[in-house]
Amino acid sequence: MRLCICFVLLAVIVCASADNPFTRGGRFVLDAAGGAWDMLRAYRDMREANHIGADKYFHARGNYDAARRGPGGAWAARVISDARENWQSGVSGRGAEDTRADQEANKWGRSGGDPNRYRPPGLPSKY
Repeated sequence: MRLCICFVLLAVIVCASADNPFTRGGRFVLDAAGGAWDMLRAYRDMREANHIGADKYFHARGNYDAARRGPGGAWAARVISDARENWQSGVSGRGAEDTRADQEANKWGRSGGDPNRYRPPGLPSKY
């Protein structure tokens, strides 16, 4: 009986420490949730700053922060950015050129590029 319990405990320890798909899947979901939060935080900061020309900076920053969390964060950033741009281009009428520029900033941030590339002069250092 003791030997059986030892084998069960050993199996649990080995499975828990192994790189299994359940652990990776759980990490992906947590990264995606965190990435969605990063995108929301960047959006709130953009609204709060209300600074002309800062749109691209906040696009890049939200995507950058989300992608740094891992594959789940990068996925969430891509899905949210694409959905926002698709909705915005159809509703706001801002045009294809603005959508293209936003998507460029999104990709720059997701690929690990420094968001400060898009930082406008005069934006408070808080952001």
